[in-house]
Amino acid sequence: MKYKIEIENIEIVDEIEKYWTNDDYVKLLGKFDYPDGSEADKDSLKDLLFMAISDFEPREAAAIVLEYKLSEQLSDGQIQQISSDMLIDKVCEEYREIGLHSTLFHINQLLFKAYNGKFPNAKATIINCKISPLESETNDLLSKENVLKLFANGLSDSNIINRLFDQAMHFNATFPEAEDILWDLESTDNLNFKITTSEYWLGKEDVLSSEFEGVLEEVKEEV
Repeated sequence: MKYKIEIENIEIVDEIEKYWTNDDYVKLLGKFDYPDGSEADKDSLKDLLFMAISDFEPREAAAIVLEYKLSEQLSDGQIQQISSDMLIDKVCEEYREIGLHSTLFHINQLLFKAYNGKFPNAKATIINCKISPLESETNDLLSKENVLKLFANGLSDSNIINRLFDQAMHFNATFPEAEDILWDLESTDNLNFKITTSEYWLGKEDVLSSEFEGVLEEVKEEV
């Protein structure tokens, strides 16, 4: 089925608002030796956390936040290695497990702001767009995989998704990685969408036009 994709705007940001909650700030304050966070004014929690974090060495602080968010996914050794690597590289773009990129981004940016730039500055991309069927009305809900495949014709050949996942993007092959490449896909009407991902995967310069068409074919399951 053919669809028309209309890009309304693309925003590059260094923080996803509302990812970190007041409860996160209170719990992290406790881990950074500030036990009275629950009694603090809610509007000051973030600033208090940044002050508490700054009393620790950057690598140690990174390990604490990584343990808080990813202790179930990473071993102690992996946490120590990543906490060291984060000071040098954008681990949230380079780590081999794509499924951790989103969380690593949020951790990286919290530390980047707490230390005023000692950590690399990573960016996220937010795309607002309209995706409408051209051939007939449909009630089929578009998934992350569907949306990425529909974007194939509108992205440059140099785009990293096109290069790494050419078969999945341009042919009727399964694309399980799409679930992790797109961090969030929001829509209330299955027509207007808000897409959140890493600038590493999809930047402004990757989108060739504000309007283009895409085709969804029935995916052939691998045997």
